[in-house]
Amino acid sequence: MSIQLKPSEIVARLNEHVIGQETAKKTLAVAVHGHFRRMAQNLGGEVELTKSNILLIGPTGSGKTLLCETLSRILDLPFVTADATSLAQTQFVGDEIEAILHRLLDRAGGDLRKAQRGIVFVDEVDKLKAVDGQARATSGESVQHALLKIMEGAPVKLKNGQLIDTTQILFICGGAFVGLDHILTQTHTFGFIATQSGDDQKILERLNARIKPTDLLEFGLIPEFAGRLPIVTRLHELTQDMLVRILTEPKNALYKQFQAMLAADGVALVVAPPVFEQIAELAIEYKAGARSLRGIFEEMMLDVMYAVPDHPAIKRVEIRSLFEPPRLSG
Repeated sequence: MSIQLKPSEIVARLNEHVIGQETAKKTLAVAVHGHFRRMAQNLGGEVELTKSNILLIGPTGSGKTLLCETLSRILDLPFVTADATSLAQTQFVGDEIEAILHRLLDRAGGDLRKAQRGIVFVDEVDKLKAVDGQARATSGESVQHALLKIMEGAPVKLKNGQLIDTTQILFICGGAFVGLDHILTQTHTFGFIATQSGDDQKILERLNARIKPTDLLEFGLIPEFAGRLPIVTRLHELTQDMLVRILTEPKNALYKQFQAMLAADGVALVVAPPVFEQIAELAIEYKAGARSLRGIFEEMMLDVMYAVPDHPAIKRVEIRSLFEPPRLSG
């Protein structure tokens, strides 16, 4: 079964679809492998092992959702996403959370046992914090408390009468956490520790970069909520080179998708390397990370996709610049 994959095998599979973010991949792989090992051991072991939910911190478009979606496919588990901002804007948080779990059951094809081993990704949890130094927003804190209950593990009654136990559901939370770096510079003090020549400097650097629960409390999460996210890893802003690789290298890269679509009509698509660099530059300007890539690529291909069905004589499309018309030839 896929849940028996070793961490290194999970990372290898993630590498086929996700560019960069090596530390986050490794952390997720170890955490998920440990999660399923704990579930197996709890079925027959004397010592009950508790679940470790995960917090992914990284800017918009850095790959948080993609990592979670890909992970769920690798493990063949039902997966749903939720938006903490939307939860905070509703008066009926409990109903919204019940709806999330109902979607998880739907993704599992109605298989309750499979749903209870699924993954829920809650994005933008950083928006549940205090705003502009004011007291914590009541709505944000109430959502943290509501999420806390299901993250800890509890039976939740769905509208169809079924009970879904969240004890073994893996919760992964995400957010940009803008301003957290400032808190880290104020709170981390490992630098003064005396080191010997044999000490590993990389370990010290890792300690310095590590986000502590107290940092999350300072940011605005309640202690109980932060405590239910013991595994914290960071995703870094994507560079231009990484964005170019995202366009071309993964199994379902945008370039490969459009090549496949046009190949179905007998048309070869050739995009010159500088074009991918131009697209990446624009994406960086938009400050939305990889999320900008599809929109830019779709716009570039608009005239091509419009013209090809009406002109069967076209057998080759060549794009040499984002700012020049495509060259269509027979």
